[in-house]
Amino acid sequence: MDHVHLLDRLIGAELPPLRSAAELQAFEATPYDDRIIPQSTYEALQLGAAHNPGAPAFQFLKNADPDETPLTVSYARFMARVTQSANLFNDLGIGPNDVVSFLLPLVPQAFFALFGAQAAGIANPVNPLLSAGQIAEILRAANTRVLVALGPVPGSDIWNKVQRVKDDLPNLKAIVVVHGTTDEASAVYSFEALIDKYPADRLTSGRRIGANDTAGYFHTGGTTGTPKLVRHTHRNQVYQAWAVSLMLPSGTGRALLFGLPLFHVGGALTQALAPLSGGSTLVVVAPAGWREPAAIRNVWRLVERYKPSVFGGVPTVLAAAMGVPVAGADVSSIAFASGGGSAIPVAVGKAYTEQFHVPVLEVYGMTETSSVLTMGYAKRPVRLGSAGHAVPYSRVRIVKVDAEGRYLGDCAVNEIGVVAMAGPGVFSGYLSESHNRSAFVEPGWVNSGDLGRLDAEGYLWITGRAKDLIIRGGHNIDPLAIEEVFFGHPAVALAAVVGQPDAYAGELPVAFVQLKPGQQIDAGELLDYVRERTPERAAVPVHLYFIDAIPLTGVGKVFKPALRWDATERAVSLMLADLQPRSGHLTVEVGVHASYGSLITVAITGVAEPARALLVQQVHERLNPLVMRHEVV
Repeated sequence: MDHVHLLDRLIGAELPPLRSAAELQAFEATPYDDRIIPQSTYEALQLGAAHNPGAPAFQFLKNADPDETPLTVSYARFMARVTQSANLFNDLGIGPNDVVSFLLPLVPQAFFALFGAQAAGIANPVNPLLSAGQIAEILRAANTRVLVALGPVPGSDIWNKVQRVKDDLPNLKAIVVVHGTTDEASAVYSFEALIDKYPADRLTSGRRIGANDTAGYFHTGGTTGTPKLVRHTHRNQVYQAWAVSLMLPSGTGRALLFGLPLFHVGGALTQALAPLSGGSTLVVVAPAGWREPAAIRNVWRLVERYKPSVFGGVPTVLAAAMGVPVAGADVSSIAFASGGGSAIPVAVGKAYTEQFHVPVLEVYGMTETSSVLTMGYAKRPVRLGSAGHAVPYSRVRIVKVDAEGRYLGDCAVNEIGVVAMAGPGVFSGYLSESHNRSAFVEPGWVNSGDLGRLDAEGYLWITGRAKDLIIRGGHNIDPLAIEEVFFGHPAVALAAVVGQPDAYAGELPVAFVQLKPGQQIDAGELLDYVRERTPERAAVPVHLYFIDAIPLTGVGKVFKPALRWDATERAVSLMLADLQPRSGHLTVEVGVHASYGSLITVAITGVAEPARALLVQQVHERLNPLVMRHEVV
């Protein structure tokens, strides 16, 4: 039996194929709320465990080595630990409206704490790679009462960061340390020492969790700048589990290679809650996830060993995996490849299709939609470069908005506008009311900040960003805070940070700087100044370009599209520099395009055949890994 049957009251023996808009409409004729069984993530996990309590919920690897013996946690053990964690948190004073934050790598306790916190109160997973200052800002914004953190273990600086932030958290009542010792005088309690003291068969609070109770706060809006906390209800998160289970059935007895962080909705919900709600096994590749170099190096041997039916990750993981030879490994278990977090380059999608002969289902969503809201449908034609259609019971529109984000009207077919989304996964607002201005184009319709178009058959194509976020390897970077650092230097008149395309990371931050009249400074010196004052290393610009005048709009705002085109032109010109023909010319231009948003145009003149054909082929090979489309003329 497929696990969707336990989550859904009404699906029969056969899953609906959803091969067309008509079939989807017929499926949606039954209201979503009449379908769903679990009202909370805790109930959803109980349903998943009920398939086979003795089956493995997790297999944890230390070194991403397919030959190592994993630490196996059964579903019965997992649910016992989740329940005990909830009871521990309740005993420390956590009620339905109180927050448990955690700073943990992918260790078993991270999963126990995430779902146990949601059963007791509100979970707030935080990126432990952030600076201590950034972590403190998030924890203060969340009003954290209990913090769960990795103790002083070799190779980790998490505990050091905890020591630096704990006194700046006025409402922090307790710290629960994983792999550490109890110090009750400092309100520090050992997870391992306490957990077995609590009942594993019931919630001692007697809590009945409602669908509209708050389940979690996820930080978003970039890893620099003022923290924005997205408020998820249990209904939001259960819908994500149900929808992903419907679209990509995994089910009991099947495995998923897991390497995404739990502070990201793709990790916590799409790749953890969804398969766990259906009795699947999560093979956690390493405590650092896909950041562990051996995980990519051994990826196809891991596939052979654990036989996942879906291979999924952020595009950088998909691209890096394609760079590893399959070398005779048995990868026949893979039925789908899937990715999101940023756009999958068309060339990467083609490589998977040709190598494995399976559909590549690109997903699209955001923290504010509880992760996936649109994706390629397995039973419909897959169009590489498209984010497919809205998943059942969700909707996507392309709209026109004014400068304040107010709705002006819908766009026509293939007209580029702002992507707006609605559905049971869409959040009701940020924790801070100040962040809710322009968050919705209309009630229930979240403003994605992305630009896109819907074609005649309803496929969604993302063409750019209306917002300024830079997505580096699936991680968001808010340029505003970096620009403010530049403005702090006495030689800088104007500065703008934008994303420059990169074949591996998708985008890298680069800076354009206009100096004050009469001022001079070396680029390296200015970057050193910024580096010293930017908490996150990944946010430091990789290049700095001095220009005479930053382009401005008619109302005096920085016109960032022109800078993105400039940065792209510079990057592509460098990528193609060694292809410049001895006779003739190769030139690069980047600008607006009606269908793609932006387009790279490479012009080759004065080169005769067959040399021209070879040059065209080389240009395509260099530029295919980029997300932005290109043409050779």
